[in-house]
Amino acid sequence: MGRQMRSFFYRKGEWVASSVDFLTGGRGRGGFSCAPMSEEKEKSVDFIRQMVAADVAAGLHDGRVQTRFPPEPNGYLQIGHAKAICLNFEIAREFGGRCNLRFDDTNPEKESDEFVRAIEEDIRWLGYEWDKVCFASDYFEQLFDWACRLIESGDAYVDDQSFDEMRALRGTLTEAGRNSPFRDRPAEESLDLFKRMRAGEFADGERVLRAKIDMAHPNMNMRDPVMYRIKRMHHHRLGDAWCIYPSYDFTHGQSDSLEEVTHSLCSLEFEDHRPLYEWFIEKLGIFPSRQTEFARLNLTYTVVSKRKLRALVEAGHVKGWNDPRMPTLSGMRRRGYPAEAIRNFCATVGITKVPSTSDIALLEHSVREVLNRTAVRRMAVLDPLEVELTNWPEGETLEVEAVNNPEDAAAGTRKVPFTERLYIEQADFREAANRKFFRLKLGGEVRLRGAYIVKCEEVVKDEAGKIIKLLCRVDLDTLNRNPEDRKVKGVIHWVSAEHALRLPVRMFDRLFSEEKPDADRDRDFLDFVNPQSMDQTIVYGEPSLAELSPGQTCQFERVGYFCADTEDSQTGEPTMNQTVGLRDTRAGKARK
Repeated sequence: MGRQMRSFFYRKGEWVASSVDFLTGGRGRGGFSCAPMSEEKEKSVDFIRQMVAADVAAGLHDGRVQTRFPPEPNGYLQIGHAKAICLNFEIAREFGGRCNLRFDDTNPEKESDEFVRAIEEDIRWLGYEWDKVCFASDYFEQLFDWACRLIESGDAYVDDQSFDEMRALRGTLTEAGRNSPFRDRPAEESLDLFKRMRAGEFADGERVLRAKIDMAHPNMNMRDPVMYRIKRMHHHRLGDAWCIYPSYDFTHGQSDSLEEVTHSLCSLEFEDHRPLYEWFIEKLGIFPSRQTEFARLNLTYTVVSKRKLRALVEAGHVKGWNDPRMPTLSGMRRRGYPAEAIRNFCATVGITKVPSTSDIALLEHSVREVLNRTAVRRMAVLDPLEVELTNWPEGETLEVEAVNNPEDAAAGTRKVPFTERLYIEQADFREAANRKFFRLKLGGEVRLRGAYIVKCEEVVKDEAGKIIKLLCRVDLDTLNRNPEDRKVKGVIHWVSAEHALRLPVRMFDRLFSEEKPDADRDRDFLDFVNPQSMDQTIVYGEPSLAELSPGQTCQFERVGYFCADTEDSQTGEPTMNQTVGLRDTRAGKARK
């Protein structure tokens, strides 16, 4: 059932409230004004922005807004993280607040400085800068002191049970758990044991520190959760200084509190952890950070779990975390996705409480939309067919002028060599074709992009009957001019055979063959990896392609968008990664 709530809209520099009935996770609190957002137009505001705006209007925390983005440095950021990054940093920007970057480095087993550096690079590439960098490990001493305080107040105890024994007593969703035999251990004894745990007197897993809450609680997270475990592992920052590590639940809320985070924004999988988040803050009597959850970003034909992405890397299905087929931000950057496109995509998907899966075609549409405005144009032929211009002056080279980007006059023009021997795409010629085929055919005419009109007069075939060359006549009066006596509809791209660069190009398909590769619980998601997700071929491109810098994306005219690889490109000889086609060719196939 819907319920009466206040919905906020941004109109002409002011937040305006109106009452509507709708299903939402928002918490409206009245009308107010605040600093203008970036878009000077009326727009609907998601429930989190409504909540933050209402808090600012009510003067909560003196109207201050502090957010944070708290990744664990155990892998590279992926497209799902982009939604959280954009939300946290944009909320801070829109409300004149600050956003911290905090590394949740409480589990050293798979954490490293490499991942720290990669995360920082990805966030900056996405277009954001944090107020300060924090690490959960910065707070280990304070967390230890707070844990001691909870022991002294009777809210925590040291448990000698093994993990299997604790699991057996935990109960189920329909059955209450049972108390540990060590639950009523005197506080003095637990405190002594806990300090000895820190001193390294016990073996890994021999003892844990647990919160004393309620073993019959309907929320399993509240059934005396583990706060500390003994784990002798080298920490990427602290070395071997600690042999006990706090759990995520005992770290997250207190870290927020220490940084005085006003709005702790998490994805929905942490919703069941919120009561524990609030319990620790209340028991410790510290700054009351507040957690709010939103639906995470899921994509078709994609997995976003770090564990599964790591499995792809370790099993050799991809060539590292930044493989252009990976949904990591570094992989998308290497493939040529613009940061602006990812931000736009996240804004389009929006912030809701309802879990959903977005079509990857929507992300690709955002990429095309940005690149159409920003990418330079170049001509390149993937499947060449030779054209010989029979009436072109032998040995003569003409430099024709080509527009770099018709959407951006400031991009200027470039010179492209035109000679008697050219390459066109095999698909742009048919020996016989109907009237709906507007490209080149025997006896027909077509315009070469930015150059002349040519007419095919003869085809040359090999012994097997395959066409290997076209003999064409060029109309020398049609350089960027239309003939007065006839209409030529078709326009195709080309390159000079004499000047063409032979460059390696990687063509990509979906990494997974199934729309939801991890939805089948009876099969491993790796079973759905597409073995044909990458193919390498050669492209014949115009000479100016040699000037592309690593990471620069261009449009191969009439083909698609391609990016000079940042790792495998050589000076003057870029290796090209296919970014995205000019249009979504899969949609029609899927409907059939």
